[in-house]
Amino acid sequence: MAIQQSKVSSIQTSTSYTTKQWMKFFLPSLVGVLLFLVPISVDGRVTIGLGLMADGLQATIGPWIPLFMTIVISLSAIGSVGVKVANSKIRNHPFIANVFDVGPFWMVLRFLGAAFAILTLLEAGPSFIGSELTGGVVLYDLIPVLMVWFLFASLFMPLLLEFGLMDLIGTVVRKVMHPLFKLPGRSSVDAMASWMGSGTVGVLLTTQQYENGYYSKREAAVVASNFSIASIAFSLVIAKFLSIDHMFVSFYFTVVVCGVVAAVICPRIPPLSLKKETYHEPVGKQIDEIVPEGTSTFKFGLDQAVAKADQVKSAGSIVRKGMFNVADIWFGLIPLVMALGTIALVIAEFTPVFTWLSYPFIPFLNLLQIPEAAEAAPAMIVGFADMFLPAVVGSGIESELTRFIIGVMSLTQLIYMSEIGILLIKSKIPINFFELFVIFLQRTVITLPIAALLAHLLFF
Repeated sequence: MAIQQSKVSSIQTSTSYTTKQWMKFFLPSLVGVLLFLVPISVDGRVTIGLGLMADGLQATIGPWIPLFMTIVISLSAIGSVGVKVANSKIRNHPFIANVFDVGPFWMVLRFLGAAFAILTLLEAGPSFIGSELTGGVVLYDLIPVLMVWFLFASLFMPLLLEFGLMDLIGTVVRKVMHPLFKLPGRSSVDAMASWMGSGTVGVLLTTQQYENGYYSKREAAVVASNFSIASIAFSLVIAKFLSIDHMFVSFYFTVVVCGVVAAVICPRIPPLSLKKETYHEPVGKQIDEIVPEGTSTFKFGLDQAVAKADQVKSAGSIVRKGMFNVADIWFGLIPLVMALGTIALVIAEFTPVFTWLSYPFIPFLNLLQIPEAAEAAPAMIVGFADMFLPAVVGSGIESELTRFIIGVMSLTQLIYMSEIGILLIKSKIPINFFELFVIFLQRTVITLPIAALLAHLLFF
């Protein structure tokens, strides 16, 4: 307690800050809010400023992105071998070491990603690899979106992280987030960034917060696996694909209710409840959202925020950090998306594995009185491979109620290997493949009865 009071006393009071210090907090944070958290309606579609930029770039260079990213993925594989034979001066360079110096397992995945991308681009090799249902989906649909979103998210995310906004919001909403979800208040920003923009942006935020010492191991795992909710824009795409967009408000309300219930329960049961409350070892704990007695919550949060912003010494350091993050994701993450995403989709589309895994859900669906239970069961499990696959499975089902439930489940399960799963496995957050599958099943079992109940009430 003495240490904490000492830390608090070292922060200037809000009245002692100069105008320059206030502006250093206020202006970058305002731009960050406008880019990440303020919804914008364009042609009937809800997005955010970051989304407008990403969509604009994708529309401009879209046809060239698959070729460009195939080159990037190939360079990633070649670079991971080259760094092993390079001299120590090159190998120990911070950028080279972080981006290209990887272990044998990740190196194999990079080469698989490069091979899949080249075969898909050239329409060569086995048809099941470059099919429009497998490698084609990843290279032409998923990777272009990830490329542009991660470009702008990585460049502008410091506006949320480095200039005090997270500190202010975290302190103010801690009284809600901690008792309800057992999380710091700043996790609400991760959820908002996902909700308004993209689940991958939320995971990227969480990863950086963990690596900088603002989330414990448990908190980071909980936020990443429970708060990386699908954006409103993507939810509308799912609703349209399943022909239930005429009841989108009811549909998204059901998604939100299911998501909140799962986010309350999952952190309180294994494997998430067993995660340690320790922080990323290289940096240690850097967060303090506990308000001292006799100080208002907002004033303390504001003091924390301005003090955080005042630590930023130059715009150049922020830009370099952003560019480093872009390179790390393009060369380190996207090759894994190409490799694991293609493998997951091949298993889902060309093998009966997910059909076998779905058998236990048939009696469960029958118990919940969901029509066409046998046809709907694969949709309950195939989402682990890719978020869009349940909608593909459910699109041919006649029952509107069943399609409604499938759509809700595809958005509330959250853990899908073609994108979020790979992000988490690649990150420093301590969570593995088996734990992700367990959390996926937990979220499915928890949210399915709620989705079914609300659907029966809506379709009564």
